[in-house]
Amino acid sequence: MAMLELDGLTKRFGGVLATDGVSLHLAAGELLALIGPNGAGKSTLVNQLSGALRSDAGTIRFDGENITALPQHARVARGIARSYQITNVFRRFSALDNVALAVQARSGSSLRFWRPVARERALFDEAADVLRNAGLGARMDVPAGALAHGEQRQLEVAMALATRPRVLLLDEPLAGMGPDESETMVALIAGLKRRHAILLVEHDMDAVFRLADRIAVLVYGRLIACDAPAAIRGNAEVRAAYLGDEVAGEVAT
Repeated sequence: MAMLELDGLTKRFGGVLATDGVSLHLAAGELLALIGPNGAGKSTLVNQLSGALRSDAGTIRFDGENITALPQHARVARGIARSYQITNVFRRFSALDNVALAVQARSGSSLRFWRPVARERALFDEAADVLRNAGLGARMDVPAGALAHGEQRQLEVAMALATRPRVLLLDEPLAGMGPDESETMVALIAGLKRRHAILLVEHDMDAVFRLADRIAVLVYGRLIACDAPAAIRGNAEVRAAYLGDEVAGEVAT
C-alpha cells in the first residue's frame, strides 16, 4: 500500500513549469531516490510535498488522506518530516538542545519559554535517544556550530526524526561531504530504511544506487522514468538526459 501518492503535481513560477504533472508513489519501508540535473525541479517537488510550496495542480495523498491543502505544520503532525539542502540548525545551541526543541515542537510542551523546558527531563531523555540513533551520542553537548559539516547533517536528520515521522524527505543529505562523512550518512540512511518510508534527493550516484529500491528521474520538471536501479542504469533516455554512459558504467561496477 502506498504511504505517499502524488498525482499530476504541478508548480509554475511565471512561465516556467518547475514540476510538470508529476505522479509517483512511495510505499511503506521503501527508499525512493529522486535524481536529475540541477534545475530539474527536485527541491520544488520536495517543497510541495512538505507543504513549503503550494501546488498549482495535482493532489497529494498521505496514507489515503488528501493533504494537498494542508499547511506544513499539519503535515509534520501527520508524520512527514524533511531535511534541507543547506544545513538548518541553531548553531549556538548544543546538539541536544537542537533535538530537544524538535521534540518540544512535536509534543507541544512548554511552547512559550525555553527555561521551563530545561526541567522536563523526559523531553531531553528522548532527544538523547534520537541523537544516539543518529550516531551523535558522543557529541550531545557540543554546540551545533562547532560540529563538523557531516555531523551537522546528521543533526539535521536527528531533528527530523524527533518529530516521529512515518515519511522522511531527505534533500541532498550528502551535499558537501567528504568520503568518510558520506559513508557515515549512507549507513545512517540504510538503517532508517527499516523504519521509515524515505524520499531521497541526491546527486551522489554511488549512494543512490546503493540505497534505492526505486529511482525516479526528473528532467525539466517532467518525470521521464521511475524503476528499479538496474533498469534505470540501462535506460537510454536517462543516460542521455543525466547519467551519461561513463557514470552509468561506473555505478554498474
